[in-house]
Amino acid sequence: MSQILGQVDPGFEKVRDVFEANFAEDSVWPEVGAGYVVYVAGRKVVDLYGGVSDAVVGTPWTGDTIANVFSSTKIMPSLAIAQLVDEGKLSYNDPIAKYWPEFGCNGKEEATIGQALAHISGVNAFEEPLTIEDLVDWESSCKRLEPQSPTFKPGETSAYHAVTQGHLTMEVIRRVTGMGPAEYVENRISGPLGVDFQIGAKEADWGRIATLVPPPPPPADMPKPDPRAAKAIMNPMIAPPLTATPAWRNAQIPAVNGHASARGIARLWAAIANGGELDGVRLMSREAIDGMRAPLNNGPDMLLGPGAIGAGVLLNRNGVFGTTENAFGNCGFGGSSGFADLDLKLSAGYVPNKMFPNLMNDPRAKALHAAAVSCAIT
Repeated sequence: MSQILGQVDPGFEKVRDVFEANFAEDSVWPEVGAGYVVYVAGRKVVDLYGGVSDAVVGTPWTGDTIANVFSSTKIMPSLAIAQLVDEGKLSYNDPIAKYWPEFGCNGKEEATIGQALAHISGVNAFEEPLTIEDLVDWESSCKRLEPQSPTFKPGETSAYHAVTQGHLTMEVIRRVTGMGPAEYVENRISGPLGVDFQIGAKEADWGRIATLVPPPPPPADMPKPDPRAAKAIMNPMIAPPLTATPAWRNAQIPAVNGHASARGIARLWAAIANGGELDGVRLMSREAIDGMRAPLNNGPDMLLGPGAIGAGVLLNRNGVFGTTENAFGNCGFGGSSGFADLDLKLSAGYVPNKMFPNLMNDPRAKALHAAAVSCAIT
C-alpha cells in the first residue's frame, strides 16, 4: 500500500478511507499516484496525496504535483466567457462570427458562443487532417477552422467538441480582450485566485509534472462511435506520451492541455461553489454562475452518451459529481475532474496519473466525490 499523506478535517474521514482504498491492489482501478482536495464554504477540509508521480523513477507524489488534465481544462474557457458575459461584453447567444468575422461562412454564420460551449455548434472537430505541429500553433489551428463547414447544423446535434471548444471560445476571448488563452487565464482567473492551474505549462514547472500512465487499448469488439463524432478525438490523435513533450507543454490548447494540481482544481471550483468569490477575490457574480450552469444541451451526446451540458460545464445527471443533482463540473480523459455543489458550497479536485479509459465514469473519482458529498451532508 502506498503511503497516504495530507490532512482531513473531522467528519471527512470517509474520504480518506476511499482514497486509501483506491490504492489497494484489488481496487477496480488501482492508483499509481493521485491527489484529492475538498473545500466547503471556502475552507479546505481535505488535502490528500499519495503514490508516485513517475512510476519508473519512483518520484513521490506531493501536494504540489501537477498533471495534464485534458478536458478538466474546459472550465477555463467556460469561466472566461462567463466573466465577459457578466461584464456585458458579450452574450452566449452572440454568433461567434460577431467577434471572429473570418469564421462566419459555409454554414457557420449563426453558430453561437453558447452552442460552442455546449458542444452543439456543429464544429466538433477539425475537418482537414491535422498534425500535432498544426495543433500546437494557435494561429494556424484557428485559421483552419475558418473555411470549413460544420459537421452538423449548429444547434441540432450534440457531438463532443473535444479540442475545438477551446479554439471557438478562446479565440473570441482573444479578439475581445487582446489576451491569448494562457495570458487570459493567468491574468483574470488563476493569478488573482492563487490557483495552481495553467494553460500549457511554464518550463519552471516541468519538474512538478506527473508522468501519465496510459490506459490499455480498448477491446477489439468494443462498438465504434460514429466517425463524424470520433474525428473530434482522432484528428489528431493525442497519445498520452505526447503530453511530456516541450511542444505540447509550450502550446495553448485551452480545451485539453491545462496543467493543474488537485489543490488547484479544488480551489478554482471553490470560488464557484462559494458564489463566485474566495478569500476576498471575486471571480464573477452568482448570476453569472447560474448562467454558466443553465442547461443548453440535454443530450444525448454522440460520444459522451446521456447527460446535460451547460455553458461549458457538465451537469450532474449521471451521478459523476456526487449524489446531488445541482452539482456540475468537468472531467478529463484519464480521470481528472473538478466540480462544485452550490447547495453544499462544496468543491473538489481530483488528479491521478494512471489513466482510466472512459471520460465520464472513472470509479475512483466517483467514489471520492460521493464520499465528500456524503460527509458534507452528514
